[in-house]
Amino acid sequence: MSARVVALLGRTSDRSALGAAGAAALGAALAERLGVELLEVGAAGAPRDGRWADDLRDGRAAIAAAGTALEAALDAGELPVLLAADCTVAIATVPLIAAREPEARLVWLDAHGDFNTPETTASGFLGGMCLSAACGRWDAGFPGAFDPARVVLGDARDLEHGERLELERAGVALVAPGDMAAAVRGERVFLHIDLDVLDPCEMPFSFPAAHGLSLDALRSTLAAVASAAELVGIQVASIAPGAAGRLVEALEPVLPRG
Repeated sequence: MSARVVALLGRTSDRSALGAAGAAALGAALAERLGVELLEVGAAGAPRDGRWADDLRDGRAAIAAAGTALEAALDAGELPVLLAADCTVAIATVPLIAAREPEARLVWLDAHGDFNTPETTASGFLGGMCLSAACGRWDAGFPGAFDPARVVLGDARDLEHGERLELERAGVALVAPGDMAAAVRGERVFLHIDLDVLDPCEMPFSFPAAHGLSLDALRSTLAAVASAAELVGIQVASIAPGAAGRLVEALEPVLPRG
């Protein structure tokens, strides 16, 4: 299967200018590696420290565009490889996978749970609420929902108390990265990678959390998942532009061959 590499540049809840630049840089590097054209969607907006409701209102078009880009790749029979500034695009993309692939599992690799709701969030950051919205735990105004019981959340070493309770109530499986492959063996999988699953020594992040994975450990985790499951799409967020070359190597196991 050929890949469709899409850099999603529109601002959703970006609090740093690095995210959109990183999506473009990694998109270019992946497109070159795969021998395909890079598609850029939207234009980067000025980052700001906004409350979730403001970012949801102002970023609605960019979130919807991510879903449109994903659907276009699936319609063309291509493997979607989506690069985004932050995880907020999942509000549109993950429910779309549920509609198109109702038996698929979602592997969510992230230092955080992204499972806060308007009632539990301490930071007010929309990106920290996007997986719960995609699973229908609160209404972000986008159609569909992914069954949280089909989510495999990896690492999640930095959870808020209310968020942890929400994950438990929803039935989300928290799995160590090294056990991911066993959790999804024989399944069809949509893979979401927030690169802050890496240790902050690997690259800068807006919300760093100590004691993360090395790039080699991430590559090994991805290799195990790719060997165990069939990927239906890949989504990567929180990308430092200067790390694109090293990230291509880490992502190599989940990229299409030849």
